[in-house]
Amino acid sequence: MFSHRCVVLVVATAIIAGACSKPVPASRPPVAVTVAVAELGAAPYVVMANGLVEPMQTVAVQSQVGGVLNRVRFREGDEVRAGQLLFEIDPRPFQAALDQARAVLARDEAQSENARRDAERYASLVLKDFVTKSQADQAAANAVAQKQVVEADRASLANIQFNLDNATIRAPIAGKTGSLLVKQGNLVKPGSAPPLVVINQIHPIYVRFTVPERELEQVQKYAAHGTLRVLATPRGDVVPVPGTLSFVDNGVDTTTGTVTLKAQFENADNRLWPGQFVATALELFVDTAAILVPATAVQNGQDGPFVFVVDTQGKANMQAVSVGRAVGDRTVIEKGLAAGARVVTDGQSRITPGSTVDIKTAPSTAAAASPPKGGTR
Repeated sequence: MFSHRCVVLVVATAIIAGACSKPVPASRPPVAVTVAVAELGAAPYVVMANGLVEPMQTVAVQSQVGGVLNRVRFREGDEVRAGQLLFEIDPRPFQAALDQARAVLARDEAQSENARRDAERYASLVLKDFVTKSQADQAAANAVAQKQVVEADRASLANIQFNLDNATIRAPIAGKTGSLLVKQGNLVKPGSAPPLVVINQIHPIYVRFTVPERELEQVQKYAAHGTLRVLATPRGDVVPVPGTLSFVDNGVDTTTGTVTLKAQFENADNRLWPGQFVATALELFVDTAAILVPATAVQNGQDGPFVFVVDTQGKANMQAVSVGRAVGDRTVIEKGLAAGARVVTDGQSRITPGSTVDIKTAPSTAAAASPPKGGTR
């Protein structure tokens, strides 16, 4: 009996000893992550849209008189100044008509002067009863009629002079000429199609774009406080062209729910061209004290957006945040995060709340895309 009890005791002791000798599970190693610091920075409120470049003015140059086109004084595609000579129509028919009109005017002026003297003479003779009242009246009426003939001659002469002047066609505006649509030697007619040439004013130039109706109140508010900046970036380009908002349409398009705006650009380097599509950015105001983090730091969970914040102990904790607009490759944090906090930007999928992390070298957020420069509204 004693022996049996000893065996049981030895077995139990062995089991307990065996259980106590099991290895303790090793702690989880730190997770390698990349972090960035939440920074205070400038965050412009920008409305993005697609725009179409339009000339400031477009003029289809046409002839006001008919005739043979003698000379073309420019080359296709030239930039011309206002008043520059463009075309010359054969002036000989108009010059001949002008000479004839001048001769007719001179003749009728002489006849009018003679009629005037006759009227004065008859007026004095009728007082002495040398002529009848009827004869004096007839002389006075003839003088008036001859005077009106002279006035008609002068009007005709002015019209012919106008035609002769328009035999030389000048640029009504400064701008870029297009294709020459009528060649030298052709017969041109007043107002006929096609025009002789089309001139587009491209210095300055417009960009037309639309914004959603919901942005109209903001646009009106900040436009009333000063000039709003607009950036236009041609396709395939990375450097935007700066301009200013110049026009807000007086109605909302009920079909699309948008409002048409126009921006004006100096376009000194001709980077904007009529008919070109561009990306536009209308800057309404700038928040100079926004909290910015790289966009990759923000994660979306069942309860909304959050970031992993690394504390002084090297542990990553979840922090719910309220996210604002994007500024380049950074995001504005409106609530839930203070400047200076370290947020995880890479490696979030490998960590859980409270995980110890191993921080790897990270690029400074200062190297992130900077927001467009602009003044605070």
